[in-house]
Amino acid sequence: MSEVRPRLAETPRWPPKTPRTAVPTGAWDCHFHVFTGPDGQVDEAALSSARVYDPPAVGLAEIERLHDRLGFARGVIVQGSVYGTDNAAMTAALRAARGRYRGIAVIGADASERELDALAEAGVSGVRVNVLYGGGVDFGVGRAIEARVKARGGHIQLLIDIAQPNVPWDWLERASVPLVFDHFGHFAARLGPQAPGFQRMLRLARDGRAWVKITGPTRISAEPAPDHADVRPLAEALVEAAPERLVWGSDWPHVALWGRMPDDGDLVDDLARWGLDETMRRRVLVENPHRLYTAG
Repeated sequence: MSEVRPRLAETPRWPPKTPRTAVPTGAWDCHFHVFTGPDGQVDEAALSSARVYDPPAVGLAEIERLHDRLGFARGVIVQGSVYGTDNAAMTAALRAARGRYRGIAVIGADASERELDALAEAGVSGVRVNVLYGGGVDFGVGRAIEARVKARGGHIQLLIDIAQPNVPWDWLERASVPLVFDHFGHFAARLGPQAPGFQRMLRLARDGRAWVKITGPTRISAEPAPDHADVRPLAEALVEAAPERLVWGSDWPHVALWGRMPDDGDLVDDLARWGLDETMRRRVLVENPHRLYTAG
């Protein structure tokens, strides 16, 4: 039987549309990935054998070009699943960006104290549990590393489907570190804000135990872009319940969205499309991420 190779992710659109709504000074893009090292190449040898896609050859230069065009001052590089627990490309980009960006790493349960200290020194604010894409680490790893994440003042970011029965809410609702849910909880938006998993996530955010990234509408919506009408009720429920616990991100370069590549200008305009006024957009884009990623 011939080996089935991972599918190559598409390259993001360029140039993006100019957003209709102004991006406030000091704005953060709190979710994007880089895949190339300082040489501008994907490190083929470091790619996880469990990956479900091959990454596009995009990295720090391309994301800085996007941010400069759209008006984003700061941001958060999230370790992509394709590199597993090899955080070299992400940390190299952090260092080259000279403080502009923070990072989210992926680590194994056996990560050494020296490795964790080096990640923190590079600008890593938290670690990611990812049970949706091959190359990520699971809930068991999250439990195992929780105490060491707490000792460094970090948080645990979750790429999970909150509608699935395997979500360990018993752990999440007792976690001793802040939690950050990716992509509205990455569940089918058509289920609506009354879905049990969404309500549990909402309570964690409202109680100051969790944050939610209002990102990636294309990943969860069954409705046409750019409106994604089924996502707006989720955003409205989150803004009403926990406006101080929301952050936004582009999700650039939009991997594993074959044939559905969004425009980053449209994504910026989502905030106004979801009913966030200028004051609330400043909170989500500037004030909240400053607290989450620079506290301490």
